[in-house]
Amino acid sequence: METAIEQQPRIRNFIEAVITKNRLAHAYLFIGPRGAGKREMATLFAQRLLCSQPDHPPCGRCLECRRIARHNHPDVHWLRPEGQSIKIDQVRQIQKAFAYRAQETAWRVLIIDQADTMTPQAANSLLKFVEEPQPGTVILMLAEDRELILPTIRSRCQELVFQPPSPGHLKALLIEQYGKSEAEASLVAHLTADVEEALNFCQIEWFAELKRVVLQLIEDCLRQDPRAVYQIQDAWLKVAKEKEHTDTGLDMMLFWYRDLLYIQLGMEDQIVYIGQEERLRKQGLSLSRVKIATAMEHILEAKRRLHAHVHPQLLLEQLVLRLQEG
Repeated sequence: METAIEQQPRIRNFIEAVITKNRLAHAYLFIGPRGAGKREMATLFAQRLLCSQPDHPPCGRCLECRRIARHNHPDVHWLRPEGQSIKIDQVRQIQKAFAYRAQETAWRVLIIDQADTMTPQAANSLLKFVEEPQPGTVILMLAEDRELILPTIRSRCQELVFQPPSPGHLKALLIEQYGKSEAEASLVAHLTADVEEALNFCQIEWFAELKRVVLQLIEDCLRQDPRAVYQIQDAWLKVAKEKEHTDTGLDMMLFWYRDLLYIQLGMEDQIVYIGQEERLRKQGLSLSRVKIATAMEHILEAKRRLHAHVHPQLLLEQLVLRLQEG
C-alpha cells in the first residue's frame, strides 16, 4: 500500500531535484487537505537536508533522521497552533531562536503546521522573517486554505499543491492496519481524508447515530411522510450539535443518493454504503435519474448555505421539503 508521501510523487521528485541541484528557495507553502501528507513531506524535506548520508534519499536510520522523525532535532523547529490559532508571541519566540546559527548542521528548518490559523498579528510578524531569512534557513508552511495565508507571505513562497488522498487508499488502510469492517471503512474514507479523523468517526457515538438518522430521514422523504420535517428537530439536531456534524450528515445523504444512481447504472462496485445494496435497489425503483440528480443538487445547495452561516434547522427543513417535492 502506498504511503501518503508515495501518493505525491510529483512533489517528492521536485524536492529531491531542488536539493540535489542546490536550487532551494528560502520558503515553501504546502497546500492541501488533511491527510494529504503535508507533515510527512515536511519531515522528509528536513531529513533530506540534514541526513548524514546526503548522497542518498534520507536513510531514516541515522541520528539526524531519527531525531527529526521524533521532532526533537535542535535545528528543526515545529510551530503549531496554541488552541485555535498561531499567535504573535509564538512567532516572536521562533524568531529569537532563529537569530542564532544552526547548532549541529549547516541548515535550520522551520515547519509551520496549520499556517492558515495564524492571527493577523502573527502573520505580519512572520512577514519580515520570511522576507529576510537567515542564511541556511528553510521555511516550510503547511496549510489547507491558501486564501487564509497573508498574500504578501504567499508571494514570497514557492507553492506546492498536494493532491487529496484517494478514498480507496484510506479504506484499505483502515481495514488492513486498524481492523475496521469494509462497510465502516468505506463510509468514513469518503467523509474524510485524514486517518485520525476517520478513526475518530469509527469510535464516537454521535457518528453512528447520525448515520441512522440520515438514512431514516431519506426513507421518510421518499415515502412522502409529512412527519419527515419533524425529524430535524426531534432527531437530527439532537445528534448533530455542531455545524460540522450537520455538514457530515449532508455528506452522508449525498453519498446515499449517489449510490442510488450507481445502483441504477449497474456500478455497484462503486457504492459507498457497502452492505446496503438491497435497500438501495428498493429505493431506486421509485426514482428517476433526473430526480436523483435534482436531490443531489438540493443537498449541495444546503451545504453551500451551511457554509454561508444559514441556521442548520432552517436549511434542513427546507431541504426536506425540496426532497419530498422531487
